[in-house]
Amino acid sequence: MSETVAPAPQLLRDRSGAQRVTNIELFFDLVYVFAVTQLSHYLLRHSTVTGALQAGLLLAMVWLIWSYTTWVTNWLDPDLMAVRLLLVALMLISLAMSASLPRAFEDLGAWVGGAYAVQQIGRTVFMVIALRGHPLEANFQRILAWCVASSAFAVAGGLAHGNARALLWLGSVGIDLLGGVVGFYTPGLGRSRTSDWTIAGGHFAERCQAFILIALGESIVIIGATLTDLKVTAAVLAAFVVAFAGAVALWWLYFDQSAEAAAGKIARSEDPGRLGRSAYHLIHPVMVAGIIVCAAADEKVLAACAAVLVIAVAASDRLTRLTRNQRGLSREVTVLLLGYQPCI
Repeated sequence: MSETVAPAPQLLRDRSGAQRVTNIELFFDLVYVFAVTQLSHYLLRHSTVTGALQAGLLLAMVWLIWSYTTWVTNWLDPDLMAVRLLLVALMLISLAMSASLPRAFEDLGAWVGGAYAVQQIGRTVFMVIALRGHPLEANFQRILAWCVASSAFAVAGGLAHGNARALLWLGSVGIDLLGGVVGFYTPGLGRSRTSDWTIAGGHFAERCQAFILIALGESIVIIGATLTDLKVTAAVLAAFVVAFAGAVALWWLYFDQSAEAAAGKIARSEDPGRLGRSAYHLIHPVMVAGIIVCAAADEKVLAACAAVLVIAVAASDRLTRLTRNQRGLSREVTVLLLGYQPCI
């Protein structure tokens, strides 16, 4: 009897050549351009400690959905129809979630929590089916167990009110972050090793770099859009130049040397899954948060021409250390302080 080959693993990428970022992946990212815009505007409308913490929590939820999908498309071939339809479905749900972000802690919490749960569970179920008979199937069975738990918290948070909503969503984010750290350990199913996560390191690094560009793009859009509505004066022009210089400085800090060096490091690594988890999955959202804070501050600087101090957390030091330290990341994170002086 001839051996039957399961058709599902045919959805995997052909690893024989270079792994490129496909057009559908870039199209998928467009939803997150809108999401980042929503987050920066949320921060502007809620310029308090509580508002900043809420924006940070929403960013974590947005990042986890995008990041988990990026892991998936590193293995699956996005040019295949089934994978394309998966990404389009996730785009639709992400768009609805992004539109709900401004009222996430008001009357649209159920939309945010529900959209989070549907994507985390739906994507993982797709992978379990797509990888039937493949060594990665067990990995996604474990991930599914963790996503079911985190999704329960997300939905419960969407139905709750006040501080309970924030605490439940924090629990959801914590579960999804902790899962990767502990290898998605599940009783009866065991634990995944980072060496099991056979990602194409260069592709994964390029995808995360694209999200940094999305965040930096929000700074550029805010600078230009805000200037359009202002009467041009010497003070406004000075603020415009300083704001633009800040965006350029953040780009330079990340892309001048560190991004390429880190991408090369993960591409050559014998355990790219470990570096993908630490340097990109866990560290990059911190940098994105800092850039979003800068984007929100740019609008305030241009609109008010007042003294603004923006703290942008940049992990350039960590990325640089990736090129020198095979064991992983150091504990230090570079904190860049960009001080916008009063417009005179």
